[in-house]
Amino acid sequence: MYTLSNRLKIFSVALMLLGALGWFYSYSASHVSLDEVKTMLAEEASHSGGHGEVADTHALAEESHAATDSHESGGLTAEAHDDEHAEHVMHQIHNRPYSALYVAAFFFMMIALGALAFYGIQYASQAGWSPVLFRVMEAITYYLLPGALIVLAIALWGDDHIFVWMNPDMVNPESADYDALVANKSGWLNKSAFTIRALIYIAGWCAYRYFSRKFSLAQDNADINDNRNFKKNFRISAAFLVFYIYTESMMSWDWIMSVDPHWFSTLFGWYVFASMFVSGITVIALITIYLKSKGLMEFVNDSHMHDLAKFMFAISIFWAYLWFSQFMLIWYANIPEEVTYFVTRIEDYKLPFFGMLVMNFIFPFLVLMNSDYKRIPWFIVMAGIVILIGHYVDVFNMIMPATVGDRWSIGLPELSAVALFLGLFLLLVFYALSKAPLLPKGNPFIKESEHFHY
Repeated sequence: MYTLSNRLKIFSVALMLLGALGWFYSYSASHVSLDEVKTMLAEEASHSGGHGEVADTHALAEESHAATDSHESGGLTAEAHDDEHAEHVMHQIHNRPYSALYVAAFFFMMIALGALAFYGIQYASQAGWSPVLFRVMEAITYYLLPGALIVLAIALWGDDHIFVWMNPDMVNPESADYDALVANKSGWLNKSAFTIRALIYIAGWCAYRYFSRKFSLAQDNADINDNRNFKKNFRISAAFLVFYIYTESMMSWDWIMSVDPHWFSTLFGWYVFASMFVSGITVIALITIYLKSKGLMEFVNDSHMHDLAKFMFAISIFWAYLWFSQFMLIWYANIPEEVTYFVTRIEDYKLPFFGMLVMNFIFPFLVLMNSDYKRIPWFIVMAGIVILIGHYVDVFNMIMPATVGDRWSIGLPELSAVALFLGLFLLLVFYALSKAPLLPKGNPFIKESEHFHY
């Protein structure tokens, strides 16, 4: 049986403290004034603009013409336009710590939700190879309830710093910020409905997790021929998967896609599913390898690791297929309100956008293609770390362009938020691991799983 060590407790708490301190510092530093933003933009213009007196003369001439044209046409003056741009940049800078916190919170929550889906599939399909891994899956899913509630709390607290439609002026026809498209979606996109739907999602997911874990532990203590708890688990797992496939898609619309309420994709729910599914499976593999390195879970052999790595490989291919399908169809159709999503990311997020494709598809494809490499722990760990970083960047790409625009960076807010939730994730998952034997001995497929060889 696993025992949570003091060293791991201290490490997890230290990560949480350092992450919290770093995030609060970045939060306070982000509250720049409009004058400070104007100074910053002036400095950026002086560094990126032309050099010498000729360039300055051209710039002054252009500003003069723009001001004259604007005055004659009744539009904004150049100075008013600059003020408006500076205010927009100021809001983007203010949004960054909220968005960084939300990205990290969602990333770790989706690992737990992906592991729960994988766990449910194993029970519903009555898989014979995987029961030796069930305690690891159950431990990872222990994070789901606090993790999902934290995501919801950040979304509501962040308000229009993350979700622009939460700004009441956008649905007020008398406001200068009125947006007809957002107003037309206000029946779905409003705080009350958003919160109610989120609580339904979380309640359904966590109810399944609670009862499935309960039946799994009860099966360990049942008579050898009494499989009633296993059959209960089978039935609720089948029902959960139906609930999950609907609510996961709706959650992806609410919690991610609505950061840009003008854009939509019919593939988006599947795309987010692939990301969370492979992330969950990857963490199952990494924790299993860690426990084996500690002399625990000796009943897990290289064939189990091979199958986990095979799922990592296969779902990475599936993710790439969905990424390409979504990108190709929207890019080829070239409908302005759709293609803007990708234009923004290619122009302002070139490195994370294409880097994500390398980490989530090309790297695992090359590393895990060979069947022998899937049995080597350090190969799986290397591929797993790259996959997890890649899918964090994937979530980053989905959120940040709509909230911070081109004012993005991977800096203190992002790293602090990751450290904060990584510490919490490790503490809760390994605490859950210590609460039950690592081998679910009562599972009717346990002997088949222990002697599994491929």
